[in-house]
Amino acid sequence: MKKSILIFLSFNFLTFNLAKADEGMWLPMFLKAMNEADMQSKGLKLTAEDIYSINKSSLKDAIVHFGGGCTAEIISDKGLMFTNHHCGYGQIQSHSTVENDLLTNGFWAKSQDQELPNPGLTATIIIRMEDVTKKVLENVTPGMSDAERENKVNESIGKIINETVKDTHYGAYIRPFFYGNEYYMFVTETFKDVRLVGAPPSSIGKFGGDTDNWMWPRHTGDFSIFRIYANKDNRPAEYSKDNVPYKPKYVIPISIKGIEENDFTMVYGFPGRTSEYLSSYAVNIIMNEQDPAKVKIRATRLGVWDEDMKASDKVRIQYSAKYAGIANYWKKWDGEIKGLKKADAINKKKKFEQDFMVKVNADQDAKAKYGTLFTDLEKLYGEISPVSKQRDYYGEAVMGIEAVTVSSYFFEVINAMQTGKKAADLQKNIDKLKTDVPAFYKDYNAATDEKICVVMLEAYLNNIDKSQRPAVFAEIEKKYKGDLKKYAKDLYSKSMFVSQEKIMQALNDLDKNYKKIAKDPVFKLMHSSMTKYTTEILPKFMELDAKITSLNRTYMKAMRELITTKKYYPDANSTLRVTYGKVNGYEPKDGIHYNYYTTLDGVMEKENPAVDEFVVAPKLKDLYLKKDYGQYANKNGELPVAFCASNHTTGGNSGSPVFNGEGQLIGTNFDRNWEGTMSDIIYNPDQVRNIVLDVRFTLFVIDKFAGAGYLLNEMKIIK
Repeated sequence: MKKSILIFLSFNFLTFNLAKADEGMWLPMFLKAMNEADMQSKGLKLTAEDIYSINKSSLKDAIVHFGGGCTAEIISDKGLMFTNHHCGYGQIQSHSTVENDLLTNGFWAKSQDQELPNPGLTATIIIRMEDVTKKVLENVTPGMSDAERENKVNESIGKIINETVKDTHYGAYIRPFFYGNEYYMFVTETFKDVRLVGAPPSSIGKFGGDTDNWMWPRHTGDFSIFRIYANKDNRPAEYSKDNVPYKPKYVIPISIKGIEENDFTMVYGFPGRTSEYLSSYAVNIIMNEQDPAKVKIRATRLGVWDEDMKASDKVRIQYSAKYAGIANYWKKWDGEIKGLKKADAINKKKKFEQDFMVKVNADQDAKAKYGTLFTDLEKLYGEISPVSKQRDYYGEAVMGIEAVTVSSYFFEVINAMQTGKKAADLQKNIDKLKTDVPAFYKDYNAATDEKICVVMLEAYLNNIDKSQRPAVFAEIEKKYKGDLKKYAKDLYSKSMFVSQEKIMQALNDLDKNYKKIAKDPVFKLMHSSMTKYTTEILPKFMELDAKITSLNRTYMKAMRELITTKKYYPDANSTLRVTYGKVNGYEPKDGIHYNYYTTLDGVMEKENPAVDEFVVAPKLKDLYLKKDYGQYANKNGELPVAFCASNHTTGGNSGSPVFNGEGQLIGTNFDRNWEGTMSDIIYNPDQVRNIVLDVRFTLFVIDKFAGAGYLLNEMKIIK
């Protein structure tokens, strides 16, 4: 018996030791125990304490969660930050007009009093992390239902957070890890006065546009500069002219010494979401159902927007940020589909599951606990598939109609007024509408949205069975006989939701007008659709999703119990992580090799004055022709633009600092390669690359192109 166990364990070491080189998004507080030795063997000169410490200043103190969705890094003792151009794009757009188009022309504050405030933009720094698993789960008992467990967990989380932040100016949040097997708390300091300092024109910051998005080789100068402001006590404060630049605990030094292939790299940031431990059944529904549907719907929507944006500068400015946001994941999902297929992800997952069940069935205790795990998952994914389809087509198609979206802002308020159940916070919601509605219409074009309405409803009706549709669609079919253009024309000629003036008039006297709003044709379309979604589709989806999450939690527990040879990192969940790898090119397909860096020469090779995405600014071209690169050229006399490396990244890592082995900034992470977008689900070390803006190009643009070299005086630049 002992001999057979040894043979079995040996087999499983080979089968299950799946952690690949450079894979992983590691929690900084565990680097000492899990990663320090490996990182140092690959070129890191720092200690784990230099990267994350609660006892002294460390790199952690200069890593910023920017706006809740990106990362930024502090590079001066006056709170100056680098992030991506696409991370600051919404703010740049908000300050742009047709007469003063910062998107097209760029922006450079010549002094601090010219820096532009951005209401609602936040910069959050992590003070410390803490394992609170025992506290969170102390009232969870075996046999609890998923709902009971969730209630107990949420009660504990609320209590822990309240006790932690009481009598402080800090915030805190607690996130589940490994599907709720562990919980960690993050204590935070959030700054609310964040000002735009500089941004290159889109011809640099967005060079290559959607054509080059997710692609390598890349030549995009994807950066923008912001500054954190604090009160005179260096604490967070709402915007005020009396605020002063924030004095950080740590300032990141910048290296312009350059990089070589195979150099150590480290990315520090807030990756958004990954699902590395999914079953084959989950991967199947993502690859063959969810991603293809969303890709198709978004491609249709983008096509309409693109046509109207090319025809009107006003529409171009209104829709630039929205277009970029929708296009980003459209292309990502398309790449993910192809990457998963190329990696043979489903079959690899199935093989793992088969081997895993051999291990489970060899142990009576394990078999009793985990023997039906995969049959249970298969059943649940079969049940959730049609519900997921309805959810996707509601969210992407019906809610892709902007008039429907803005009318949904009124859903709860009108329901409350119709039923007479006026909630205590009704006035608060009405006041919020008076702020949100004008902000929406600033970037809205009714003629464009009418076209969107037609194609989105076509997509919905062509894919959702009559029996599964909201009641309003039967009325549309009866009255318009399937003529969606006629329906949309009626909708947009009669609805108040296509006009800011009309809806604001109604909003300013809701007691008089709420019945009129309820009868509005756009509101009726939204109300019928949202009612079905909130009362039927979403509850069913949440019920099944909770059961799947519970099984995934069990699966994760089983893996960690039975496969002890693997180092486990938790899936990304917008919490602070460290990833490490090396500067490295790759081969996307047979016979093709991509070099690890690009230069300004490539920008000029891509130049096409007839295509907006590939227009080169005259001054940049002049600097290129004169080879006026200053101190930013590489040893070959070229001006580096970007490089790629093997760090494991995802959305949310945009704007993350990329460090060399000495902890010096060598670039700003801004993308992944298209071939590697499946890394959210399965990591392939031969194909997965993160794309980095070389800091030498960033400084070149600031100094030589923009003439804003005074900003460099704040930075510690290592030559």
